[in-house]
Amino acid sequence: MPYMKEIVKTNNAPEPIGPYNQAVWAGDTLYMSGQIAIDPKTGQLITSNIEDETELVMKNIGAVLSAAGTEFSKVVKCSIFLSDMELFGQVNEIYGRFFSENSPARETVAVRTLPKNVNVEISVIALR
Repeated sequence: MPYMKEIVKTNNAPEPIGPYNQAVWAGDTLYMSGQIAIDPKTGQLITSNIEDETELVMKNIGAVLSAAGTEFSKVVKCSIFLSDMELFGQVNEIYGRFFSENSPARETVAVRTLPKNVNVEISVIALR
C-alpha cells in the first residue's frame, strides 16, 4: 500500500503560524502540531492566567481532533512544553479533565521559550 498523507484543517482552531499543518493523518495515526492559546475566532493570544491558557489549548486540540474525526479517548501520546515547571500542577489539573481513566502516554518538559512567549504548548498523537 502506498504511503498516504491526509492534511487536517479546521477554522475552529488557530491557523498555523508557519509552514506546517494543524494535523496530518499518516495511515491510521494522527500527528497534531503543537497547540497554543490562540482564540481561533479572534486570533488573540490568551495568556491572562495559566488555567485559562491551558483550557484554550485543550479546546483547540479538541477542535482539531473533531475535524479529523477522532477524539480525546483515542489520543495515545501527548507532549507538554511549559515555560516554567512551576506551572505543572495547574496545567496537569486542567489537562486531566480532558482524559478518562485511560490517559495517554505523556512527557512534560520546561523549555526556555515557546512560540509567541506562551506558557504552555501541547501536541498529541491519536488514532483513527
